Amino acid sequence: MATYLTTLNCERQVDPLDKWKKAGRLRRLALAFLIVAPTLIAAWVMNSLLPAQGLGWLNAVMTGLFAILFGWISVGFWSSLAGVFVLARGGDAFSVLKDADLATPLSGDFRTAILFPVYNEDPIMVFQEVMAVRRSLARTGEAGRFDVFVLSDTTDPNVWITEEEAFVKANSQTDDLRGGRLFYRRRQYNLKRKSGNIADFCRRFGADYRYIIVFDADSLMSADSLIRLVKIMEARPDVGVVQTPPKAIFSETLLAKIQQFAGALYGPVFAAGLHYWQLGEAQYWGHNAIIRTEAFIKHCQLPRIPGRSPLAGDILSHDFVESALMRRAGYGVWLAYDLEGSFEQCPPTLIDELIRDKRWCQGNLQHSRLVFAKGFFPTHRALFINGIMSYGSALLWFFFLLASSFEALSSILATPIYFPEGPSLFPDWPRYFPAWALTLLSSTALLLFFPKVLAALMVVISGRTKEFGGFLRLCLSIFLEVAVSTFLAPVRMLFHSLFVVTTFLGLRVTWNPQNRDRQKGLSWGAALKFHWFGSFLGIVWGLSMYVISPGFFLWLSPVAAGLAMSIPLSVLTSRVSLGALAGRLGLLKTPAETNPPVEVQELAKGLTAPAAADFFSEAPGFTRAVVSPFVLALHLSTSGKKRNPGPKIKARLNSLMELALQNGPESLTAKQKKALLNDPKTLTALHHAVWGLDGDKAKLWGILA
Repeated sequence: MATYLTTLNCERQVDPLDKWKKAGRLRRLALAFLIVAPTLIAAWVMNSLLPAQGLGWLNAVMTGLFAILFGWISVGFWSSLAGVFVLARGGDAFSVLKDADLATPLSGDFRTAILFPVYNEDPIMVFQEVMAVRRSLARTGEAGRFDVFVLSDTTDPNVWITEEEAFVKANSQTDDLRGGRLFYRRRQYNLKRKSGNIADFCRRFGADYRYIIVFDADSLMSADSLIRLVKIMEARPDVGVVQTPPKAIFSETLLAKIQQFAGALYGPVFAAGLHYWQLGEAQYWGHNAIIRTEAFIKHCQLPRIPGRSPLAGDILSHDFVESALMRRAGYGVWLAYDLEGSFEQCPPTLIDELIRDKRWCQGNLQHSRLVFAKGFFPTHRALFINGIMSYGSALLWFFFLLASSFEALSSILATPIYFPEGPSLFPDWPRYFPAWALTLLSSTALLLFFPKVLAALMVVISGRTKEFGGFLRLCLSIFLEVAVSTFLAPVRMLFHSLFVVTTFLGLRVTWNPQNRDRQKGLSWGAALKFHWFGSFLGIVWGLSMYVISPGFFLWLSPVAAGLAMSIPLSVLTSRVSLGALAGRLGLLKTPAETNPPVEVQELAKGLTAPAAADFFSEAPGFTRAVVSPFVLALHLSTSGKKRNPGPKIKARLNSLMELALQNGPESLTAKQKKALLNDPKTLTALHHAVWGLDGDKAKLWGILA
């Protein structure tokens, strides 16, 4: 199964720095012991608590599921504890940031490319981010060492035209950018999605750049962080990828603000913990990271997974695989946990988050085909399993809850046998150990919530409570975050379980653009359509357990309540008004809000400023391209040369032009509009013909009032 990756070059580089490798092995052995030993004890206690007269197979299933899940949550606990250790002692000796001479200016004749892959995103947002990055670099005097590329896979013709307009406008603002260059390229065919977009850039332009820094469509990084990344790579030729931990910004809905707060408070501890265990065998998360271009091109070409199963085809979660391939080639992959100045944005609603997770789920489950691939290091095999468990654990939790419910039902409905078959002097009384049950419950709660307490203590001890609104508001914010997360956890569990099942059933995952509209809330109708089944399940499940086994209902009530209230929870957490209320009360504050960096301030200003308008600014992008001579000329200048179409294609294009002239632009589908935009001659002819229209036909194009 794993032989299809052997075609990739497995040449290993000589790494003179072996200390981190030895330390990493010892640390991971310690982590394995800390996970396995308590898990075995907890599983033994769990098995002891189950009814001795219960079904043997059910007890075994419950014990096995509990052991897996207990071990799973232990990983996060010990990672957070390691992060507290690292931060409390002032950092880690193996921090990759320590290898860069930050005081010395960059030298040498090389350039770095900053890549913005986009897919039907808001062009205004994207190019405002681009300009914020370029202005930040210009202030350092290093802008000439960085070229910025907007790599478009956009399929919406209106967004496509707006991207071109935004690019020209951004490229005209070069007075204070001191040498930095901006490029725009749109692919006609979206082969292999984002990874294919990056690969296309590497094939065409990669030889001109020593490093590439990959952004997401909602990413932002300061010039200081960008330059530090380059200096790290210059100082460490053995390093292939350096990943930064981005912090969330610009959250406005209640859910997004909660996620932003959680990331700001708990994120630094968790990132430091990941670094402690992984060291130079970390993960690449697909954005806000620097990559050594030559090594990436040589060693990180992604194959297609063979077969026709749901887990075959193009690799979706490409970033995890690329980091494993980079490490397989002998290069280090590091998480710069102590590097500031890296930002991203959160999904504004629960549904947007779950839609994103559906795509990630299939990609992570594909990694089951790669766990035993030749040449991968044990750490990355473990990270593949960790990614699979990110979604698979939800299904296991669901099965565990179902098995627990069935166990509770059987204990109520089954007739106890006090005198089993065979000789016996005394009856076999049912046994119950309340002290052990409380111990098991408290230990599980400790694994889940103690890391959050430690992260809060780190903020208090370091005197940074003002950055989170003060001590009292920090405590209230933590309570709000824990409460909402607790009720949303069963909803996420149900949908993640559904995603796993539908993936294995072979249902197709589409590549939908992520909603980044921070003002767009969720309607009650959409929530009902999305959550009705979960709400129904929670109500039926909870009421059934309440009637049959009130004692078990107390344990199940948080799960049942979260599912039953999923519709109002999803709607209310999507409200910008509630997010604004939390802000007015001083809750859910983050350092990026209380003391925003210059780049964040500039981007916020750019996103709130009115966009430059012209006569046709209210018309859709395709209409502007046809009607406006300026936009038409702009499009023809940026779209490149096209081959002359054959007779059949020419006839089809002419029929589309006639359809548009007769019935207006809205009579064309998106595919038909793209066909016209891709043919300069037909588009130019349509432009001239539209200006010859009069009456109602002209009004369809917005020419006459």
